[in-house]
Amino acid sequence: MNDADAEPPFPARSEPGEVGLVEPRDFVSNAPFTFDNGLAIPGFTLRYETYGHLNAARDNAVLICHALSGDHHCAGIHSLTDKKPGWWNNLIGPGKAVDTNKFFVLCANVLGGCQGSTGPSSLDPRTGRPYGITFPAVTIRDMVRSQKLWLDSLGITSLYAAIGGSMGGMQVLQWAIEYPSFVKRALAMATTAREGAQAIAFNEVGRQAILQDPEWNHGYYPKGGGPRVGLAIARMMAHITYLSDASMDRKFGRKAVRPRSSAADTPAAAPAAIDSMEGLDAVAPAATFDVRFEVESYLRYQGRSFINRFDANSYLYITRALDQFDLAAAHGSLEQAFSGVQAATLVVGFTSDWLFPPEQNRAIALALLRAGKRVSYAELATDLGHDSFLLESPQLYELVRGFLT
Repeated sequence: MNDADAEPPFPARSEPGEVGLVEPRDFVSNAPFTFDNGLAIPGFTLRYETYGHLNAARDNAVLICHALSGDHHCAGIHSLTDKKPGWWNNLIGPGKAVDTNKFFVLCANVLGGCQGSTGPSSLDPRTGRPYGITFPAVTIRDMVRSQKLWLDSLGITSLYAAIGGSMGGMQVLQWAIEYPSFVKRALAMATTAREGAQAIAFNEVGRQAILQDPEWNHGYYPKGGGPRVGLAIARMMAHITYLSDASMDRKFGRKAVRPRSSAADTPAAAPAAIDSMEGLDAVAPAATFDVRFEVESYLRYQGRSFINRFDANSYLYITRALDQFDLAAAHGSLEQAFSGVQAATLVVGFTSDWLFPPEQNRAIALALLRAGKRVSYAELATDLGHDSFLLESPQLYELVRGFLT
């Protein structure tokens, strides 16, 4: 019996609208995998989760594609003691926009990632040591091709829909291009067919924060070690691009944190915030450059929580994959890139997204129209920034629900 046929490992929770307890699984391929740059690894693993059941016709599978800092855990909880819900739990579940009473929903951590899938922190079976920077450069297309092998192993013969935002939206577009007869519907939101110079610039500053951290050590560092300060700074800066001026001002404004009487004090802005980030504060006199504003405390908390779950080399590899993604350059034009697409497509932009702004989302829809494809475009007015696709939004829920009907 394959995973698509298996009963859920735990009974669903009784609360309406919730997936309940979920258990990650691993797809292991022992066949060599060749990347777009011609380099190969002897095999790979993708960690994934599924919700709902594959029907007898095997035509109700919905693939969720995650963004840069996401992973396979997009709905439900892992245990009764670890109740942190998946990153898209508001969208996925019984009776929700992606209804697990109707659909078999799947999500995998991408190739090159660090949450159970093969990436730079994984052991190279040929050497017994972590790949580090010997891991081949990964592309969005590599991610999608590895996912296709995983879905094939589950006996899935088509996707009812592929859905994703940001980097997930890039994967959705690549799926529709790479496997046109396999994908019936494609829903890409807050995404782009190629990054602009500003987005590339932000990614480069984040990479340099990592590369210039002496603990990076040319990509070779122990598990749990490495350029934690550099990675935290990269995350802090990237997180700013996911928000908007209006949302940050509304949440934080210029609200100050209480002065610290000792290094053991915790800023008032966030209960879990850490006032020292393993060296970030140690280089400056505390009385001068200590945390003064709640927004500073929030960003340091974001940096600290990120370094406890993400690998610095994966961050380097995945941000470079984002920068290299350019459908027009790969196919001659955006219209030519979409010439073989068969999926009905919905593209969603958000007015306050300044990382992948609405005009970049509109450009995708317009190119699909010029290529003669079935496409709709929706632009939602919000002041929540790039992360709007992840947050509570009845308008978005109705769009998704309607598109899947």
